[in-house]
Amino acid sequence: MTANADLLLGIDAGTSIVKVALFDRHGRELAVARRRTPLLSPHPTWSETRMEETWSMAAGAVRDLLGQSGIDSHRVAAVGLTGNMVGVWLMDARGEPVRNAILWNDGRTQSLIDRLSAATPDFMSIVYQASGSVMQQGCTLPLLRWLAENEPETLDRAATIFCCKDWLCYRLTGAIQVDPTEASVMPGDARARGYSDAMFELFGLQPYRQRFPALRAPESVAGELHATAADQTGLRAGTPVIVGAGDVPASAVGLGAVRPGVACTLLGTNILNCLVMDTPSFEPVDTGLLFCLPGERWLRATVNVSGTTSLDWFIAQFCAQESAAATSQADLFGRLEALAQSSPVGANGVLYLPYLSGLGITTPFVEPAARAEFFGLTDHHTRADLLRAVYEGIALSIRDGYATLQQPVQEIRLSGGGAKSAFWSQMIADCTGRHVIVPEGSEFGARGAALLAAVGLGWYTSVTEAAEATAGSGRRYVPAPAYGELYDRLYQVYQHLQYDLRPAWQKAAGR
Repeated sequence: MTANADLLLGIDAGTSIVKVALFDRHGRELAVARRRTPLLSPHPTWSETRMEETWSMAAGAVRDLLGQSGIDSHRVAAVGLTGNMVGVWLMDARGEPVRNAILWNDGRTQSLIDRLSAATPDFMSIVYQASGSVMQQGCTLPLLRWLAENEPETLDRAATIFCCKDWLCYRLTGAIQVDPTEASVMPGDARARGYSDAMFELFGLQPYRQRFPALRAPESVAGELHATAADQTGLRAGTPVIVGAGDVPASAVGLGAVRPGVACTLLGTNILNCLVMDTPSFEPVDTGLLFCLPGERWLRATVNVSGTTSLDWFIAQFCAQESAAATSQADLFGRLEALAQSSPVGANGVLYLPYLSGLGITTPFVEPAARAEFFGLTDHHTRADLLRAVYEGIALSIRDGYATLQQPVQEIRLSGGGAKSAFWSQMIADCTGRHVIVPEGSEFGARGAALLAAVGLGWYTSVTEAAEATAGSGRRYVPAPAYGELYDRLYQVYQHLQYDLRPAWQKAAGR
């Protein structure tokens, strides 16, 4: 580290966009650069990406950031890493990708999971009791079992099985490891904060156990940037690189959600509603997710895999006029919000269930066949009503997520693309009846990774100290009492629809 190295670089490899941000030692965001990583879908429900492309986009985004900001790379004291979680990223003995990475939102394993569940009726409960999470189709172990059955030659070539951020770490430093936030949700052992030999046995994957790297703490130094990576990124060779954490725990750290009882919602492609706990909670059973949080704490979470996806879909299908007229993305969303606000609270009786992804739901119950619906339509309803219903349906899903956790929540820290909207943030406060805080900044995953780097350098003594010292105040949205009763009634209808439609969803899926 050079004497004037006073900044931290965070890299967040999201599902479709790599985000890179620079922060000072107080956690203030100074510069951001982004590059898009194309997603591949060779078959319906499949979701893949090219590993080399993820690396090249990350390296390119770092170059963009340094070039656009004019900041000398010698000022970068360390690099922190985060990225989309689980999936399968395979590397051969030469350090080359074996195949495209399979991502967390891939759905190819559903028939496999159904078959394993039929053979062992309490299969999903066994997984849940170890991991604290409802297993999703894109988790590492079911995907690995699918590869063992369908592409055995692929696994024959694989020397290392790890995750997105770990691939980036290898390309930066040559170091190979996984951290506990990833290992515990593959599925793994949430209590022990790591892999689970029992899970490898349950999936019949014992022969591949040794191909998973050793675990290292998220805030530990993985290695130093080597010369080749320095040439590709523009960073200084020898810059320390921190192991990092998965994007959900890293975002919680970046949001300052590190104390038990603090809640945070990540409103992006998918929605995660998280509550910090000092012990792992497995209640309510067989629903939600449980993440290890850096600093020996846990995040209990509920998820809706169709977050801003619902809004993106509506824009693409019904808002061509606004899209054509908009001069920027900010202008487009300003136009959309004006349209939505022309419909009253409650969207004139239209209700939207935001289950658009095709992967179903895991909250408040697990139902892979769940699908999106507009409810209450008449010939008097307008496009504005439907658009407002989409915004409100997603807000109601956030309320539903916290209700499922059955724990008191006083305020919610909100991040993700949806948090940029003051209109939506206020709606979420009104709908949940909770204060909503949107912290300063935009890239909280990258910020969390950078704060882990600050701890690794010794700038802070703990993850908790780093997160709280840099949290700031942000914008606060207070629930409007006038809308409380209306949203209570809408939420009751929302709950009824979920349960009443379940048999129809199953019948439509042929179950």
